[in-house]
Amino acid sequence: MSYRRYELLKELAPTMVDNALIISNIGFPSQEMYEIKDSPKNFYMLGSMGLSSSIGLGLSQSTDQTVISIDGDGSVLMNLGTLSTIGNYAPKNFILLLVDNGAYGSTGDQPTHTSGKTDLAAMARAAGIESVHVTQDGGAKAVLEQCMGSDGPHVIVAKVAPGSPKLKPIPMDPGYIRDRFKQEVSG
Repeated sequence: MSYRRYELLKELAPTMVDNALIISNIGFPSQEMYEIKDSPKNFYMLGSMGLSSSIGLGLSQSTDQTVISIDGDGSVLMNLGTLSTIGNYAPKNFILLLVDNGAYGSTGDQPTHTSGKTDLAAMARAAGIESVHVTQDGGAKAVLEQCMGSDGPHVIVAKVAPGSPKLKPIPMDPGYIRDRFKQEVSG
């Protein structure tokens, strides 16, 4: 498998950013989204690992817009309760994009349990989420478009290879990121 998170996000960014509010996980996912397609619709998390899915879920409860949380396998494993909450609240406008590279990418690619026996798609289904999709080496764009055209919640587990390009930090103050996103949400 040679398809990495950067290629996945590059493929999905035009569809996501043009049609949804994006909550992007800390570290490399936020840096990659910033470089690929910056937008006031993107909320770049610069801290709080494991909470992208929770923040996105909360946001989906307060807006009619589609909300997409980009989370990693390591982050969601730190906050598995979010899957049960998503399954029980069942927001129709929420998509959780779980980028599963089997590694803690922002800290040196140490393996997560998804590189072993842990199956995030099975865990999402067990939490009561009915629309769960798994993609590998492409194909995520068609699945994302299908999910955006139907009621959710949806979970897309996108299997990718570990590794990240060298990118510069996001050159925006956290308060500025928050304020421009709030303005976009309240529109």
